[in-house]
Amino acid sequence: MAWVFLGIAGLFEVVWATSMKYSEGFTRVGPTAVTVAAMAVSFLFLSMSLKALPLGTAYAIWTGIGAAGAFVVGVLFMGEAATAGRIVSIALLVAGIVGLKLSSGH
Repeated sequence: MAWVFLGIAGLFEVVWATSMKYSEGFTRVGPTAVTVAAMAVSFLFLSMSLKALPLGTAYAIWTGIGAAGAFVVGVLFMGEAATAGRIVSIALLVAGIVGLKLSSGH
C-alpha cells in the first residue's frame, strides 16, 4: 500500500502545483483553497508512504511525479513548449523514478 499512497501523494502534488499557478499569487480564493487542500492531502499520503518506504526514495519519487506531472499539464493545458530538450529531460526524470522504484527493495 505504501507505493499506492506515494502515487496518490504525487498526483495531489500535480494538483496543488497546477492550482497554485491559477491562484495568481494566492490572490484568487478558489484556486488558493484547492492548493491548500491538495497540499494537505499530498503531505498526508506522503507521510503514510514513509511508514514503509525509505525517505530518500519516497521523497525523490514524490517530487519526480510532481515535476513530470506538472510538465505534462503545462504542455497539454497551458501552452508550454514541448521541445525535444524538455521531453528528453522529463524522460530522464521518469527513468530515474522507475530506477528508484525498481532498486528500492520494497
